[in-house]
Amino acid sequence: MDNTESQFSGSDFNQNDGFTSNLTAANTSLLYPYLLSPVMDKTINILMIIVLFITMVSLGCTMEVTKIKDHILKPKGVAIAVLSQYGIMPLTAFCLAKGFQLPETTAVVILICGCCPGGALSNILALALRGDMNLSIVMTSFSTLMALGMMPLMLYLYCQGFSNLQKAVPYVDIIISLVLILVPCGFGILINYFRPKYSRIITKVGLGVLMISIVVIGIISSVEIRGSLLNVLSPPLMSIGALMPLIGYSFGYIISSIFRLNQERRTVAMETGCQNIQLCATILKVAFPPAVIGPMYLFPLVYATFQLTEAAVLILVFRCYQRFARNKKGETDLVLQ
Repeated sequence: MDNTESQFSGSDFNQNDGFTSNLTAANTSLLYPYLLSPVMDKTINILMIIVLFITMVSLGCTMEVTKIKDHILKPKGVAIAVLSQYGIMPLTAFCLAKGFQLPETTAVVILICGCCPGGALSNILALALRGDMNLSIVMTSFSTLMALGMMPLMLYLYCQGFSNLQKAVPYVDIIISLVLILVPCGFGILINYFRPKYSRIITKVGLGVLMISIVVIGIISSVEIRGSLLNVLSPPLMSIGALMPLIGYSFGYIISSIFRLNQERRTVAMETGCQNIQLCATILKVAFPPAVIGPMYLFPLVYATFQLTEAAVLILVFRCYQRFARNKKGETDLVLQ
């Protein structure tokens, strides 16, 4: 990986012409063999779309029309979430890339990850933290819609000199991501509105399908990529992958506390720290040829692992705290009686 970075971290990386002209098929295959076979890649993509649809329908079943309307008419929580998402995360990525003195190619990958909007995972984590699901879905949809303008702006501000990146933001994929969130959520909202007795069952089934699919996709991907992930697991990148979501969770909670949000604090925290990893991976595919990006294409997977692990720890701590608080309250009530 160091050899790959050294070949593309000099002044040639910033030149428009000649950026990819010297990359022959032989060099590409030597520097970065494809990690997934075309058939396996297509299979995983189709599976992820199906799972995303089922998951978003089940999450939509937890939403109420009146509460969604309240968040739209009083967008304080949404505004704070957008401020956190596009203020904290790009700046965090920039500071970490500078602090660890990363090569240009690696730094750009980190910045792209930091500039992505919130992902659908934040909705699931907000549900696990018993946050405001209505706010979570509205926030995810709004941040994804704003990504059409905010991502190019953030990348322009933080990626000065990387002219090839400015034309690589996949607007179509961002729109598709928005549709994949809004349409199935709309189905779930309609089910909850007209057939509320089915909502709880659909939610449980959807989350069960999600958990099983994560395990299956993880196993398939691990078998396919084998040792390629080890090229990404350097101490600096591991540290950045661990620090970015943790900083996002922490500052999202702190900012929402400053603005005196209550239940929404946990929701804003999850929305801030969770990035749209699928969109990040798509941008890396569009922006760079395989020979340039090398194994860094796998960094979104590293980030996703840390953001999920850290969120799981926070959820466990929160659930333990809630149980302890209930038990303590029960003991107090018995004493008062």
